[in-house]
Amino acid sequence: MRILLAEDERSLSRALITILAKNNYTVDPVYDGEEAIRYLKTGDYDAAILDIMMPKLDGISVLKYIRSTGSLMPVLMLTAKSEVEDKVEGLDSGANDYLTKPFNSKELLARIRAMTRVKTGQADSILTFGNLTLDRAAFVMKTDSGSVKLAGKEFQMLELLMQNPGVLISTERFMDKLWSLDSEADISVVWTYLSYLRRKLESIDANVKIKATRNAGYSLEEKE
Repeated sequence: MRILLAEDERSLSRALITILAKNNYTVDPVYDGEEAIRYLKTGDYDAAILDIMMPKLDGISVLKYIRSTGSLMPVLMLTAKSEVEDKVEGLDSGANDYLTKPFNSKELLARIRAMTRVKTGQADSILTFGNLTLDRAAFVMKTDSGSVKLAGKEFQMLELLMQNPGVLISTERFMDKLWSLDSEADISVVWTYLSYLRRKLESIDANVKIKATRNAGYSLEEKE
């Protein structure tokens, strides 16, 4: 799951990135409201965390932009203020939830899980293709022959493939979806993680494979 984090306090932003990354979220950090909107226009995000008080453009304005496009993307607002008026304004503008600073990391993660569950629905927590299932809550893939808990990028890569079975996904799309727009990661990292996944699929006797199509991309296919 890819999250846009708009927080101008750099130390807090770094802490949040660490927490979210350890819990298998991909995070794109931005530090003012105008930058947030630029990223929203070019990126494909599953959720956003917006600080209310930001330079150039405040979080409420960014939230209103999101909703003006018709997007139902879950949005969590962060605020250093505890006044009821600020909370009401955020919720009335289309926020799914809010947290008042300082907050506990466990509460942050719980609120993210709750608001994204509303979007995806509990039935979507399990993906199935062939004899393979992916538990999106536990980050575990399994067959009747065994199970494997996946690391963050492995999970996100397999999730994308299983959401689009038989569909070609280019290396560039993997990079855009799973790695930050500002990341210095080399494109070869995609091949590396696909190799990890292939070995793990073999280890549990999955009857699906990750097929490479030259100059086009990769797709999840059932073995013949």
